[in-house]
Amino acid sequence: MNPPKGDVAALSEAIQRLGRGDDSALPEIYRATSAKLFGITLRILGERTEAEDALQDVYVNLWQNAARYDSVRASPISWLAVLARNRAIDRLRRLNAQGAKARAPIEAADAVPDPAPGAEAALVTAGETLELHRCLDTLEDRARSAIRDAWFDGWSYPELAARADVPLGTLKSWVRRGLARLKECLDQ
Repeated sequence: MNPPKGDVAALSEAIQRLGRGDDSALPEIYRATSAKLFGITLRILGERTEAEDALQDVYVNLWQNAARYDSVRASPISWLAVLARNRAIDRLRRLNAQGAKARAPIEAADAVPDPAPGAEAALVTAGETLELHRCLDTLEDRARSAIRDAWFDGWSYPELAARADVPLGTLKSWVRRGLARLKECLDQ
């Protein structure tokens, strides 16, 4: 489910304020995003302590680099989700390199829906929700279902593949082709 349009605008504005040096925006951003970002780090790392440390790294990184946020390229939650995903993957690699017991294989990163601008965030921007759903309805059932379940409901690709009883690569192909058709429809 996507946040209401006003919430997206408020979050975007808060990140921009932080980028201009207004540190009072950080608690506002944290309240609005910490649950979702913690879920991403926990899903990848599989251990609460490590996920909390990764989440802290995300907010330190945000505090230092908020000026780099570009609201034209990505929604604020998508941009932050990518930061969280990357921090968690970096931490997982570092733990594995140090010989620590792996919490989850690096492939677990595929289990987190990728909110990069090329997917949901690039498609769902101010006022385009109805158009997106109209275009989704033009896709094959299996592609439409996989895209909706992965991007809107947070199902991982391995979970979707198991549910559809198809190989993981097949499911990813459905999603990739479906997203390409979706982009074509939205560009019309």
